[in-house]
Amino acid sequence: MADLSRIVKAYDVRGVVPDEFGAPTARALGSAFARFAGADTVVVGRDMRPSGPAFVDAFSDGVQDAGVNVIDLGLVSTDLLYFASGSLDLPGAVFTASHNPAQYNGVKFCRSGARPVGIDSGLAEIRDVAQTILDGDVPAPAEVRGNRESRDMLDAFIDHVLSFVDVSALKPMRVVADTANGMGGLVVPALFDRLPMIELEVMYGELDGTFPNHPADPLQPANQRDLRARVVAGGFDIGLAFDGDADRVFIVDETGAGLSGSVTTAILAVAMLRDNPGSTILHNLICSKAVPETISAHGGNPIRTRVGHSFIKTEMAETNAVFGGEHSAHYYFADNFRADSGLIASLVMISELARSGSTLSKMRIPFEPYVASGEINTTVDDPTAVIDRVRESYRSAVVDELDGLTVDAGDWWFNLRPSNTEPLLRLNLEAQDSASCDEHVAKVLSIITA
Repeated sequence: MADLSRIVKAYDVRGVVPDEFGAPTARALGSAFARFAGADTVVVGRDMRPSGPAFVDAFSDGVQDAGVNVIDLGLVSTDLLYFASGSLDLPGAVFTASHNPAQYNGVKFCRSGARPVGIDSGLAEIRDVAQTILDGDVPAPAEVRGNRESRDMLDAFIDHVLSFVDVSALKPMRVVADTANGMGGLVVPALFDRLPMIELEVMYGELDGTFPNHPADPLQPANQRDLRARVVAGGFDIGLAFDGDADRVFIVDETGAGLSGSVTTAILAVAMLRDNPGSTILHNLICSKAVPETISAHGGNPIRTRVGHSFIKTEMAETNAVFGGEHSAHYYFADNFRADSGLIASLVMISELARSGSTLSKMRIPFEPYVASGEINTTVDDPTAVIDRVRESYRSAVVDELDGLTVDAGDWWFNLRPSNTEPLLRLNLEAQDSASCDEHVAKVLSIITA
């Protein structure tokens, strides 16, 4: 019997196929989602994983049995699904496991208008209803079964992405994109086909959910290695590294050096503030202090948030923020229905690079005055007890618990967060220079492992 508590996470569904996640589960989730969404139609899409077609079929059956229609978008990036949900004002679901290995699949849900669905905003309800169905309490089919139609919204999505920049101001440029055999292989060429002034090379562009070249997780530096080497060898101006469902992108400069999510957030924030002076911009609490400093210096109002798309999208709506960024390379745009998009972020970065008249390695310098540790994971038996011990060790510093434990000692700071799924603590620390960063990381780790 499937146990949905194992695969329903904080923001989405992820599980190993077929041991944890199979077609019956997909069908039950479709039935539950149709009842939760309360709409007469839902939009559905999938990434390139081999289990995707069968899962979409099963999910659609569950939706249709509930008397709800299905618009099947076929192969989509997650941001294309969000665009469809926003532009059609319909709830949506995309079958993807994002950056997870090939044996996984999953689902990301949204309400109409691409509004978020997380564990506290509907996902727990969907999980519980689906579990009762899997346990044998199957609801009677609706008197009138829903219809299912196919629709291609790729061209409309590309039109939407292009609206974020002044295309006439773009300059000749050479771009290489590593799409990691993920959905970037669909949307990236479709965008650049419309930008004749830019020369594009795509690495690993074939849609292949077995990921034959490297994992589709650009957060891990090893998975950017091929792109960095190609940027340098080919003399490209910028490199783009997409994750499996292409809602995230990491940027590489012309020297082969990667930009952190914080640096990219700061650059994008400047672009957004140019068009929206004085606006509110969100940044999660793992981002560098340089991000709120940059936002303030350019006349914006920075607001610090918890990590995670459902929190950021909700706060964007509450604060009327024009943009939000995360250290993990999620970038959210108010004019994109407050949803994240790797493709929009890529285009705006290219536009900013063209505007600068410089190289990306020079353009980035003002946005990274500090040194960050990157995420350091430690396995612990009792995360809560360890966090308590660390808190006690830094009583003299400024402490908050917006998300995990954040300790701010003035010229250095760190955040310590428990994993949602594993007995792990995630440490991120930033300081004025490398020596200070290394020193304080060593001290915090010694307390964690004591």
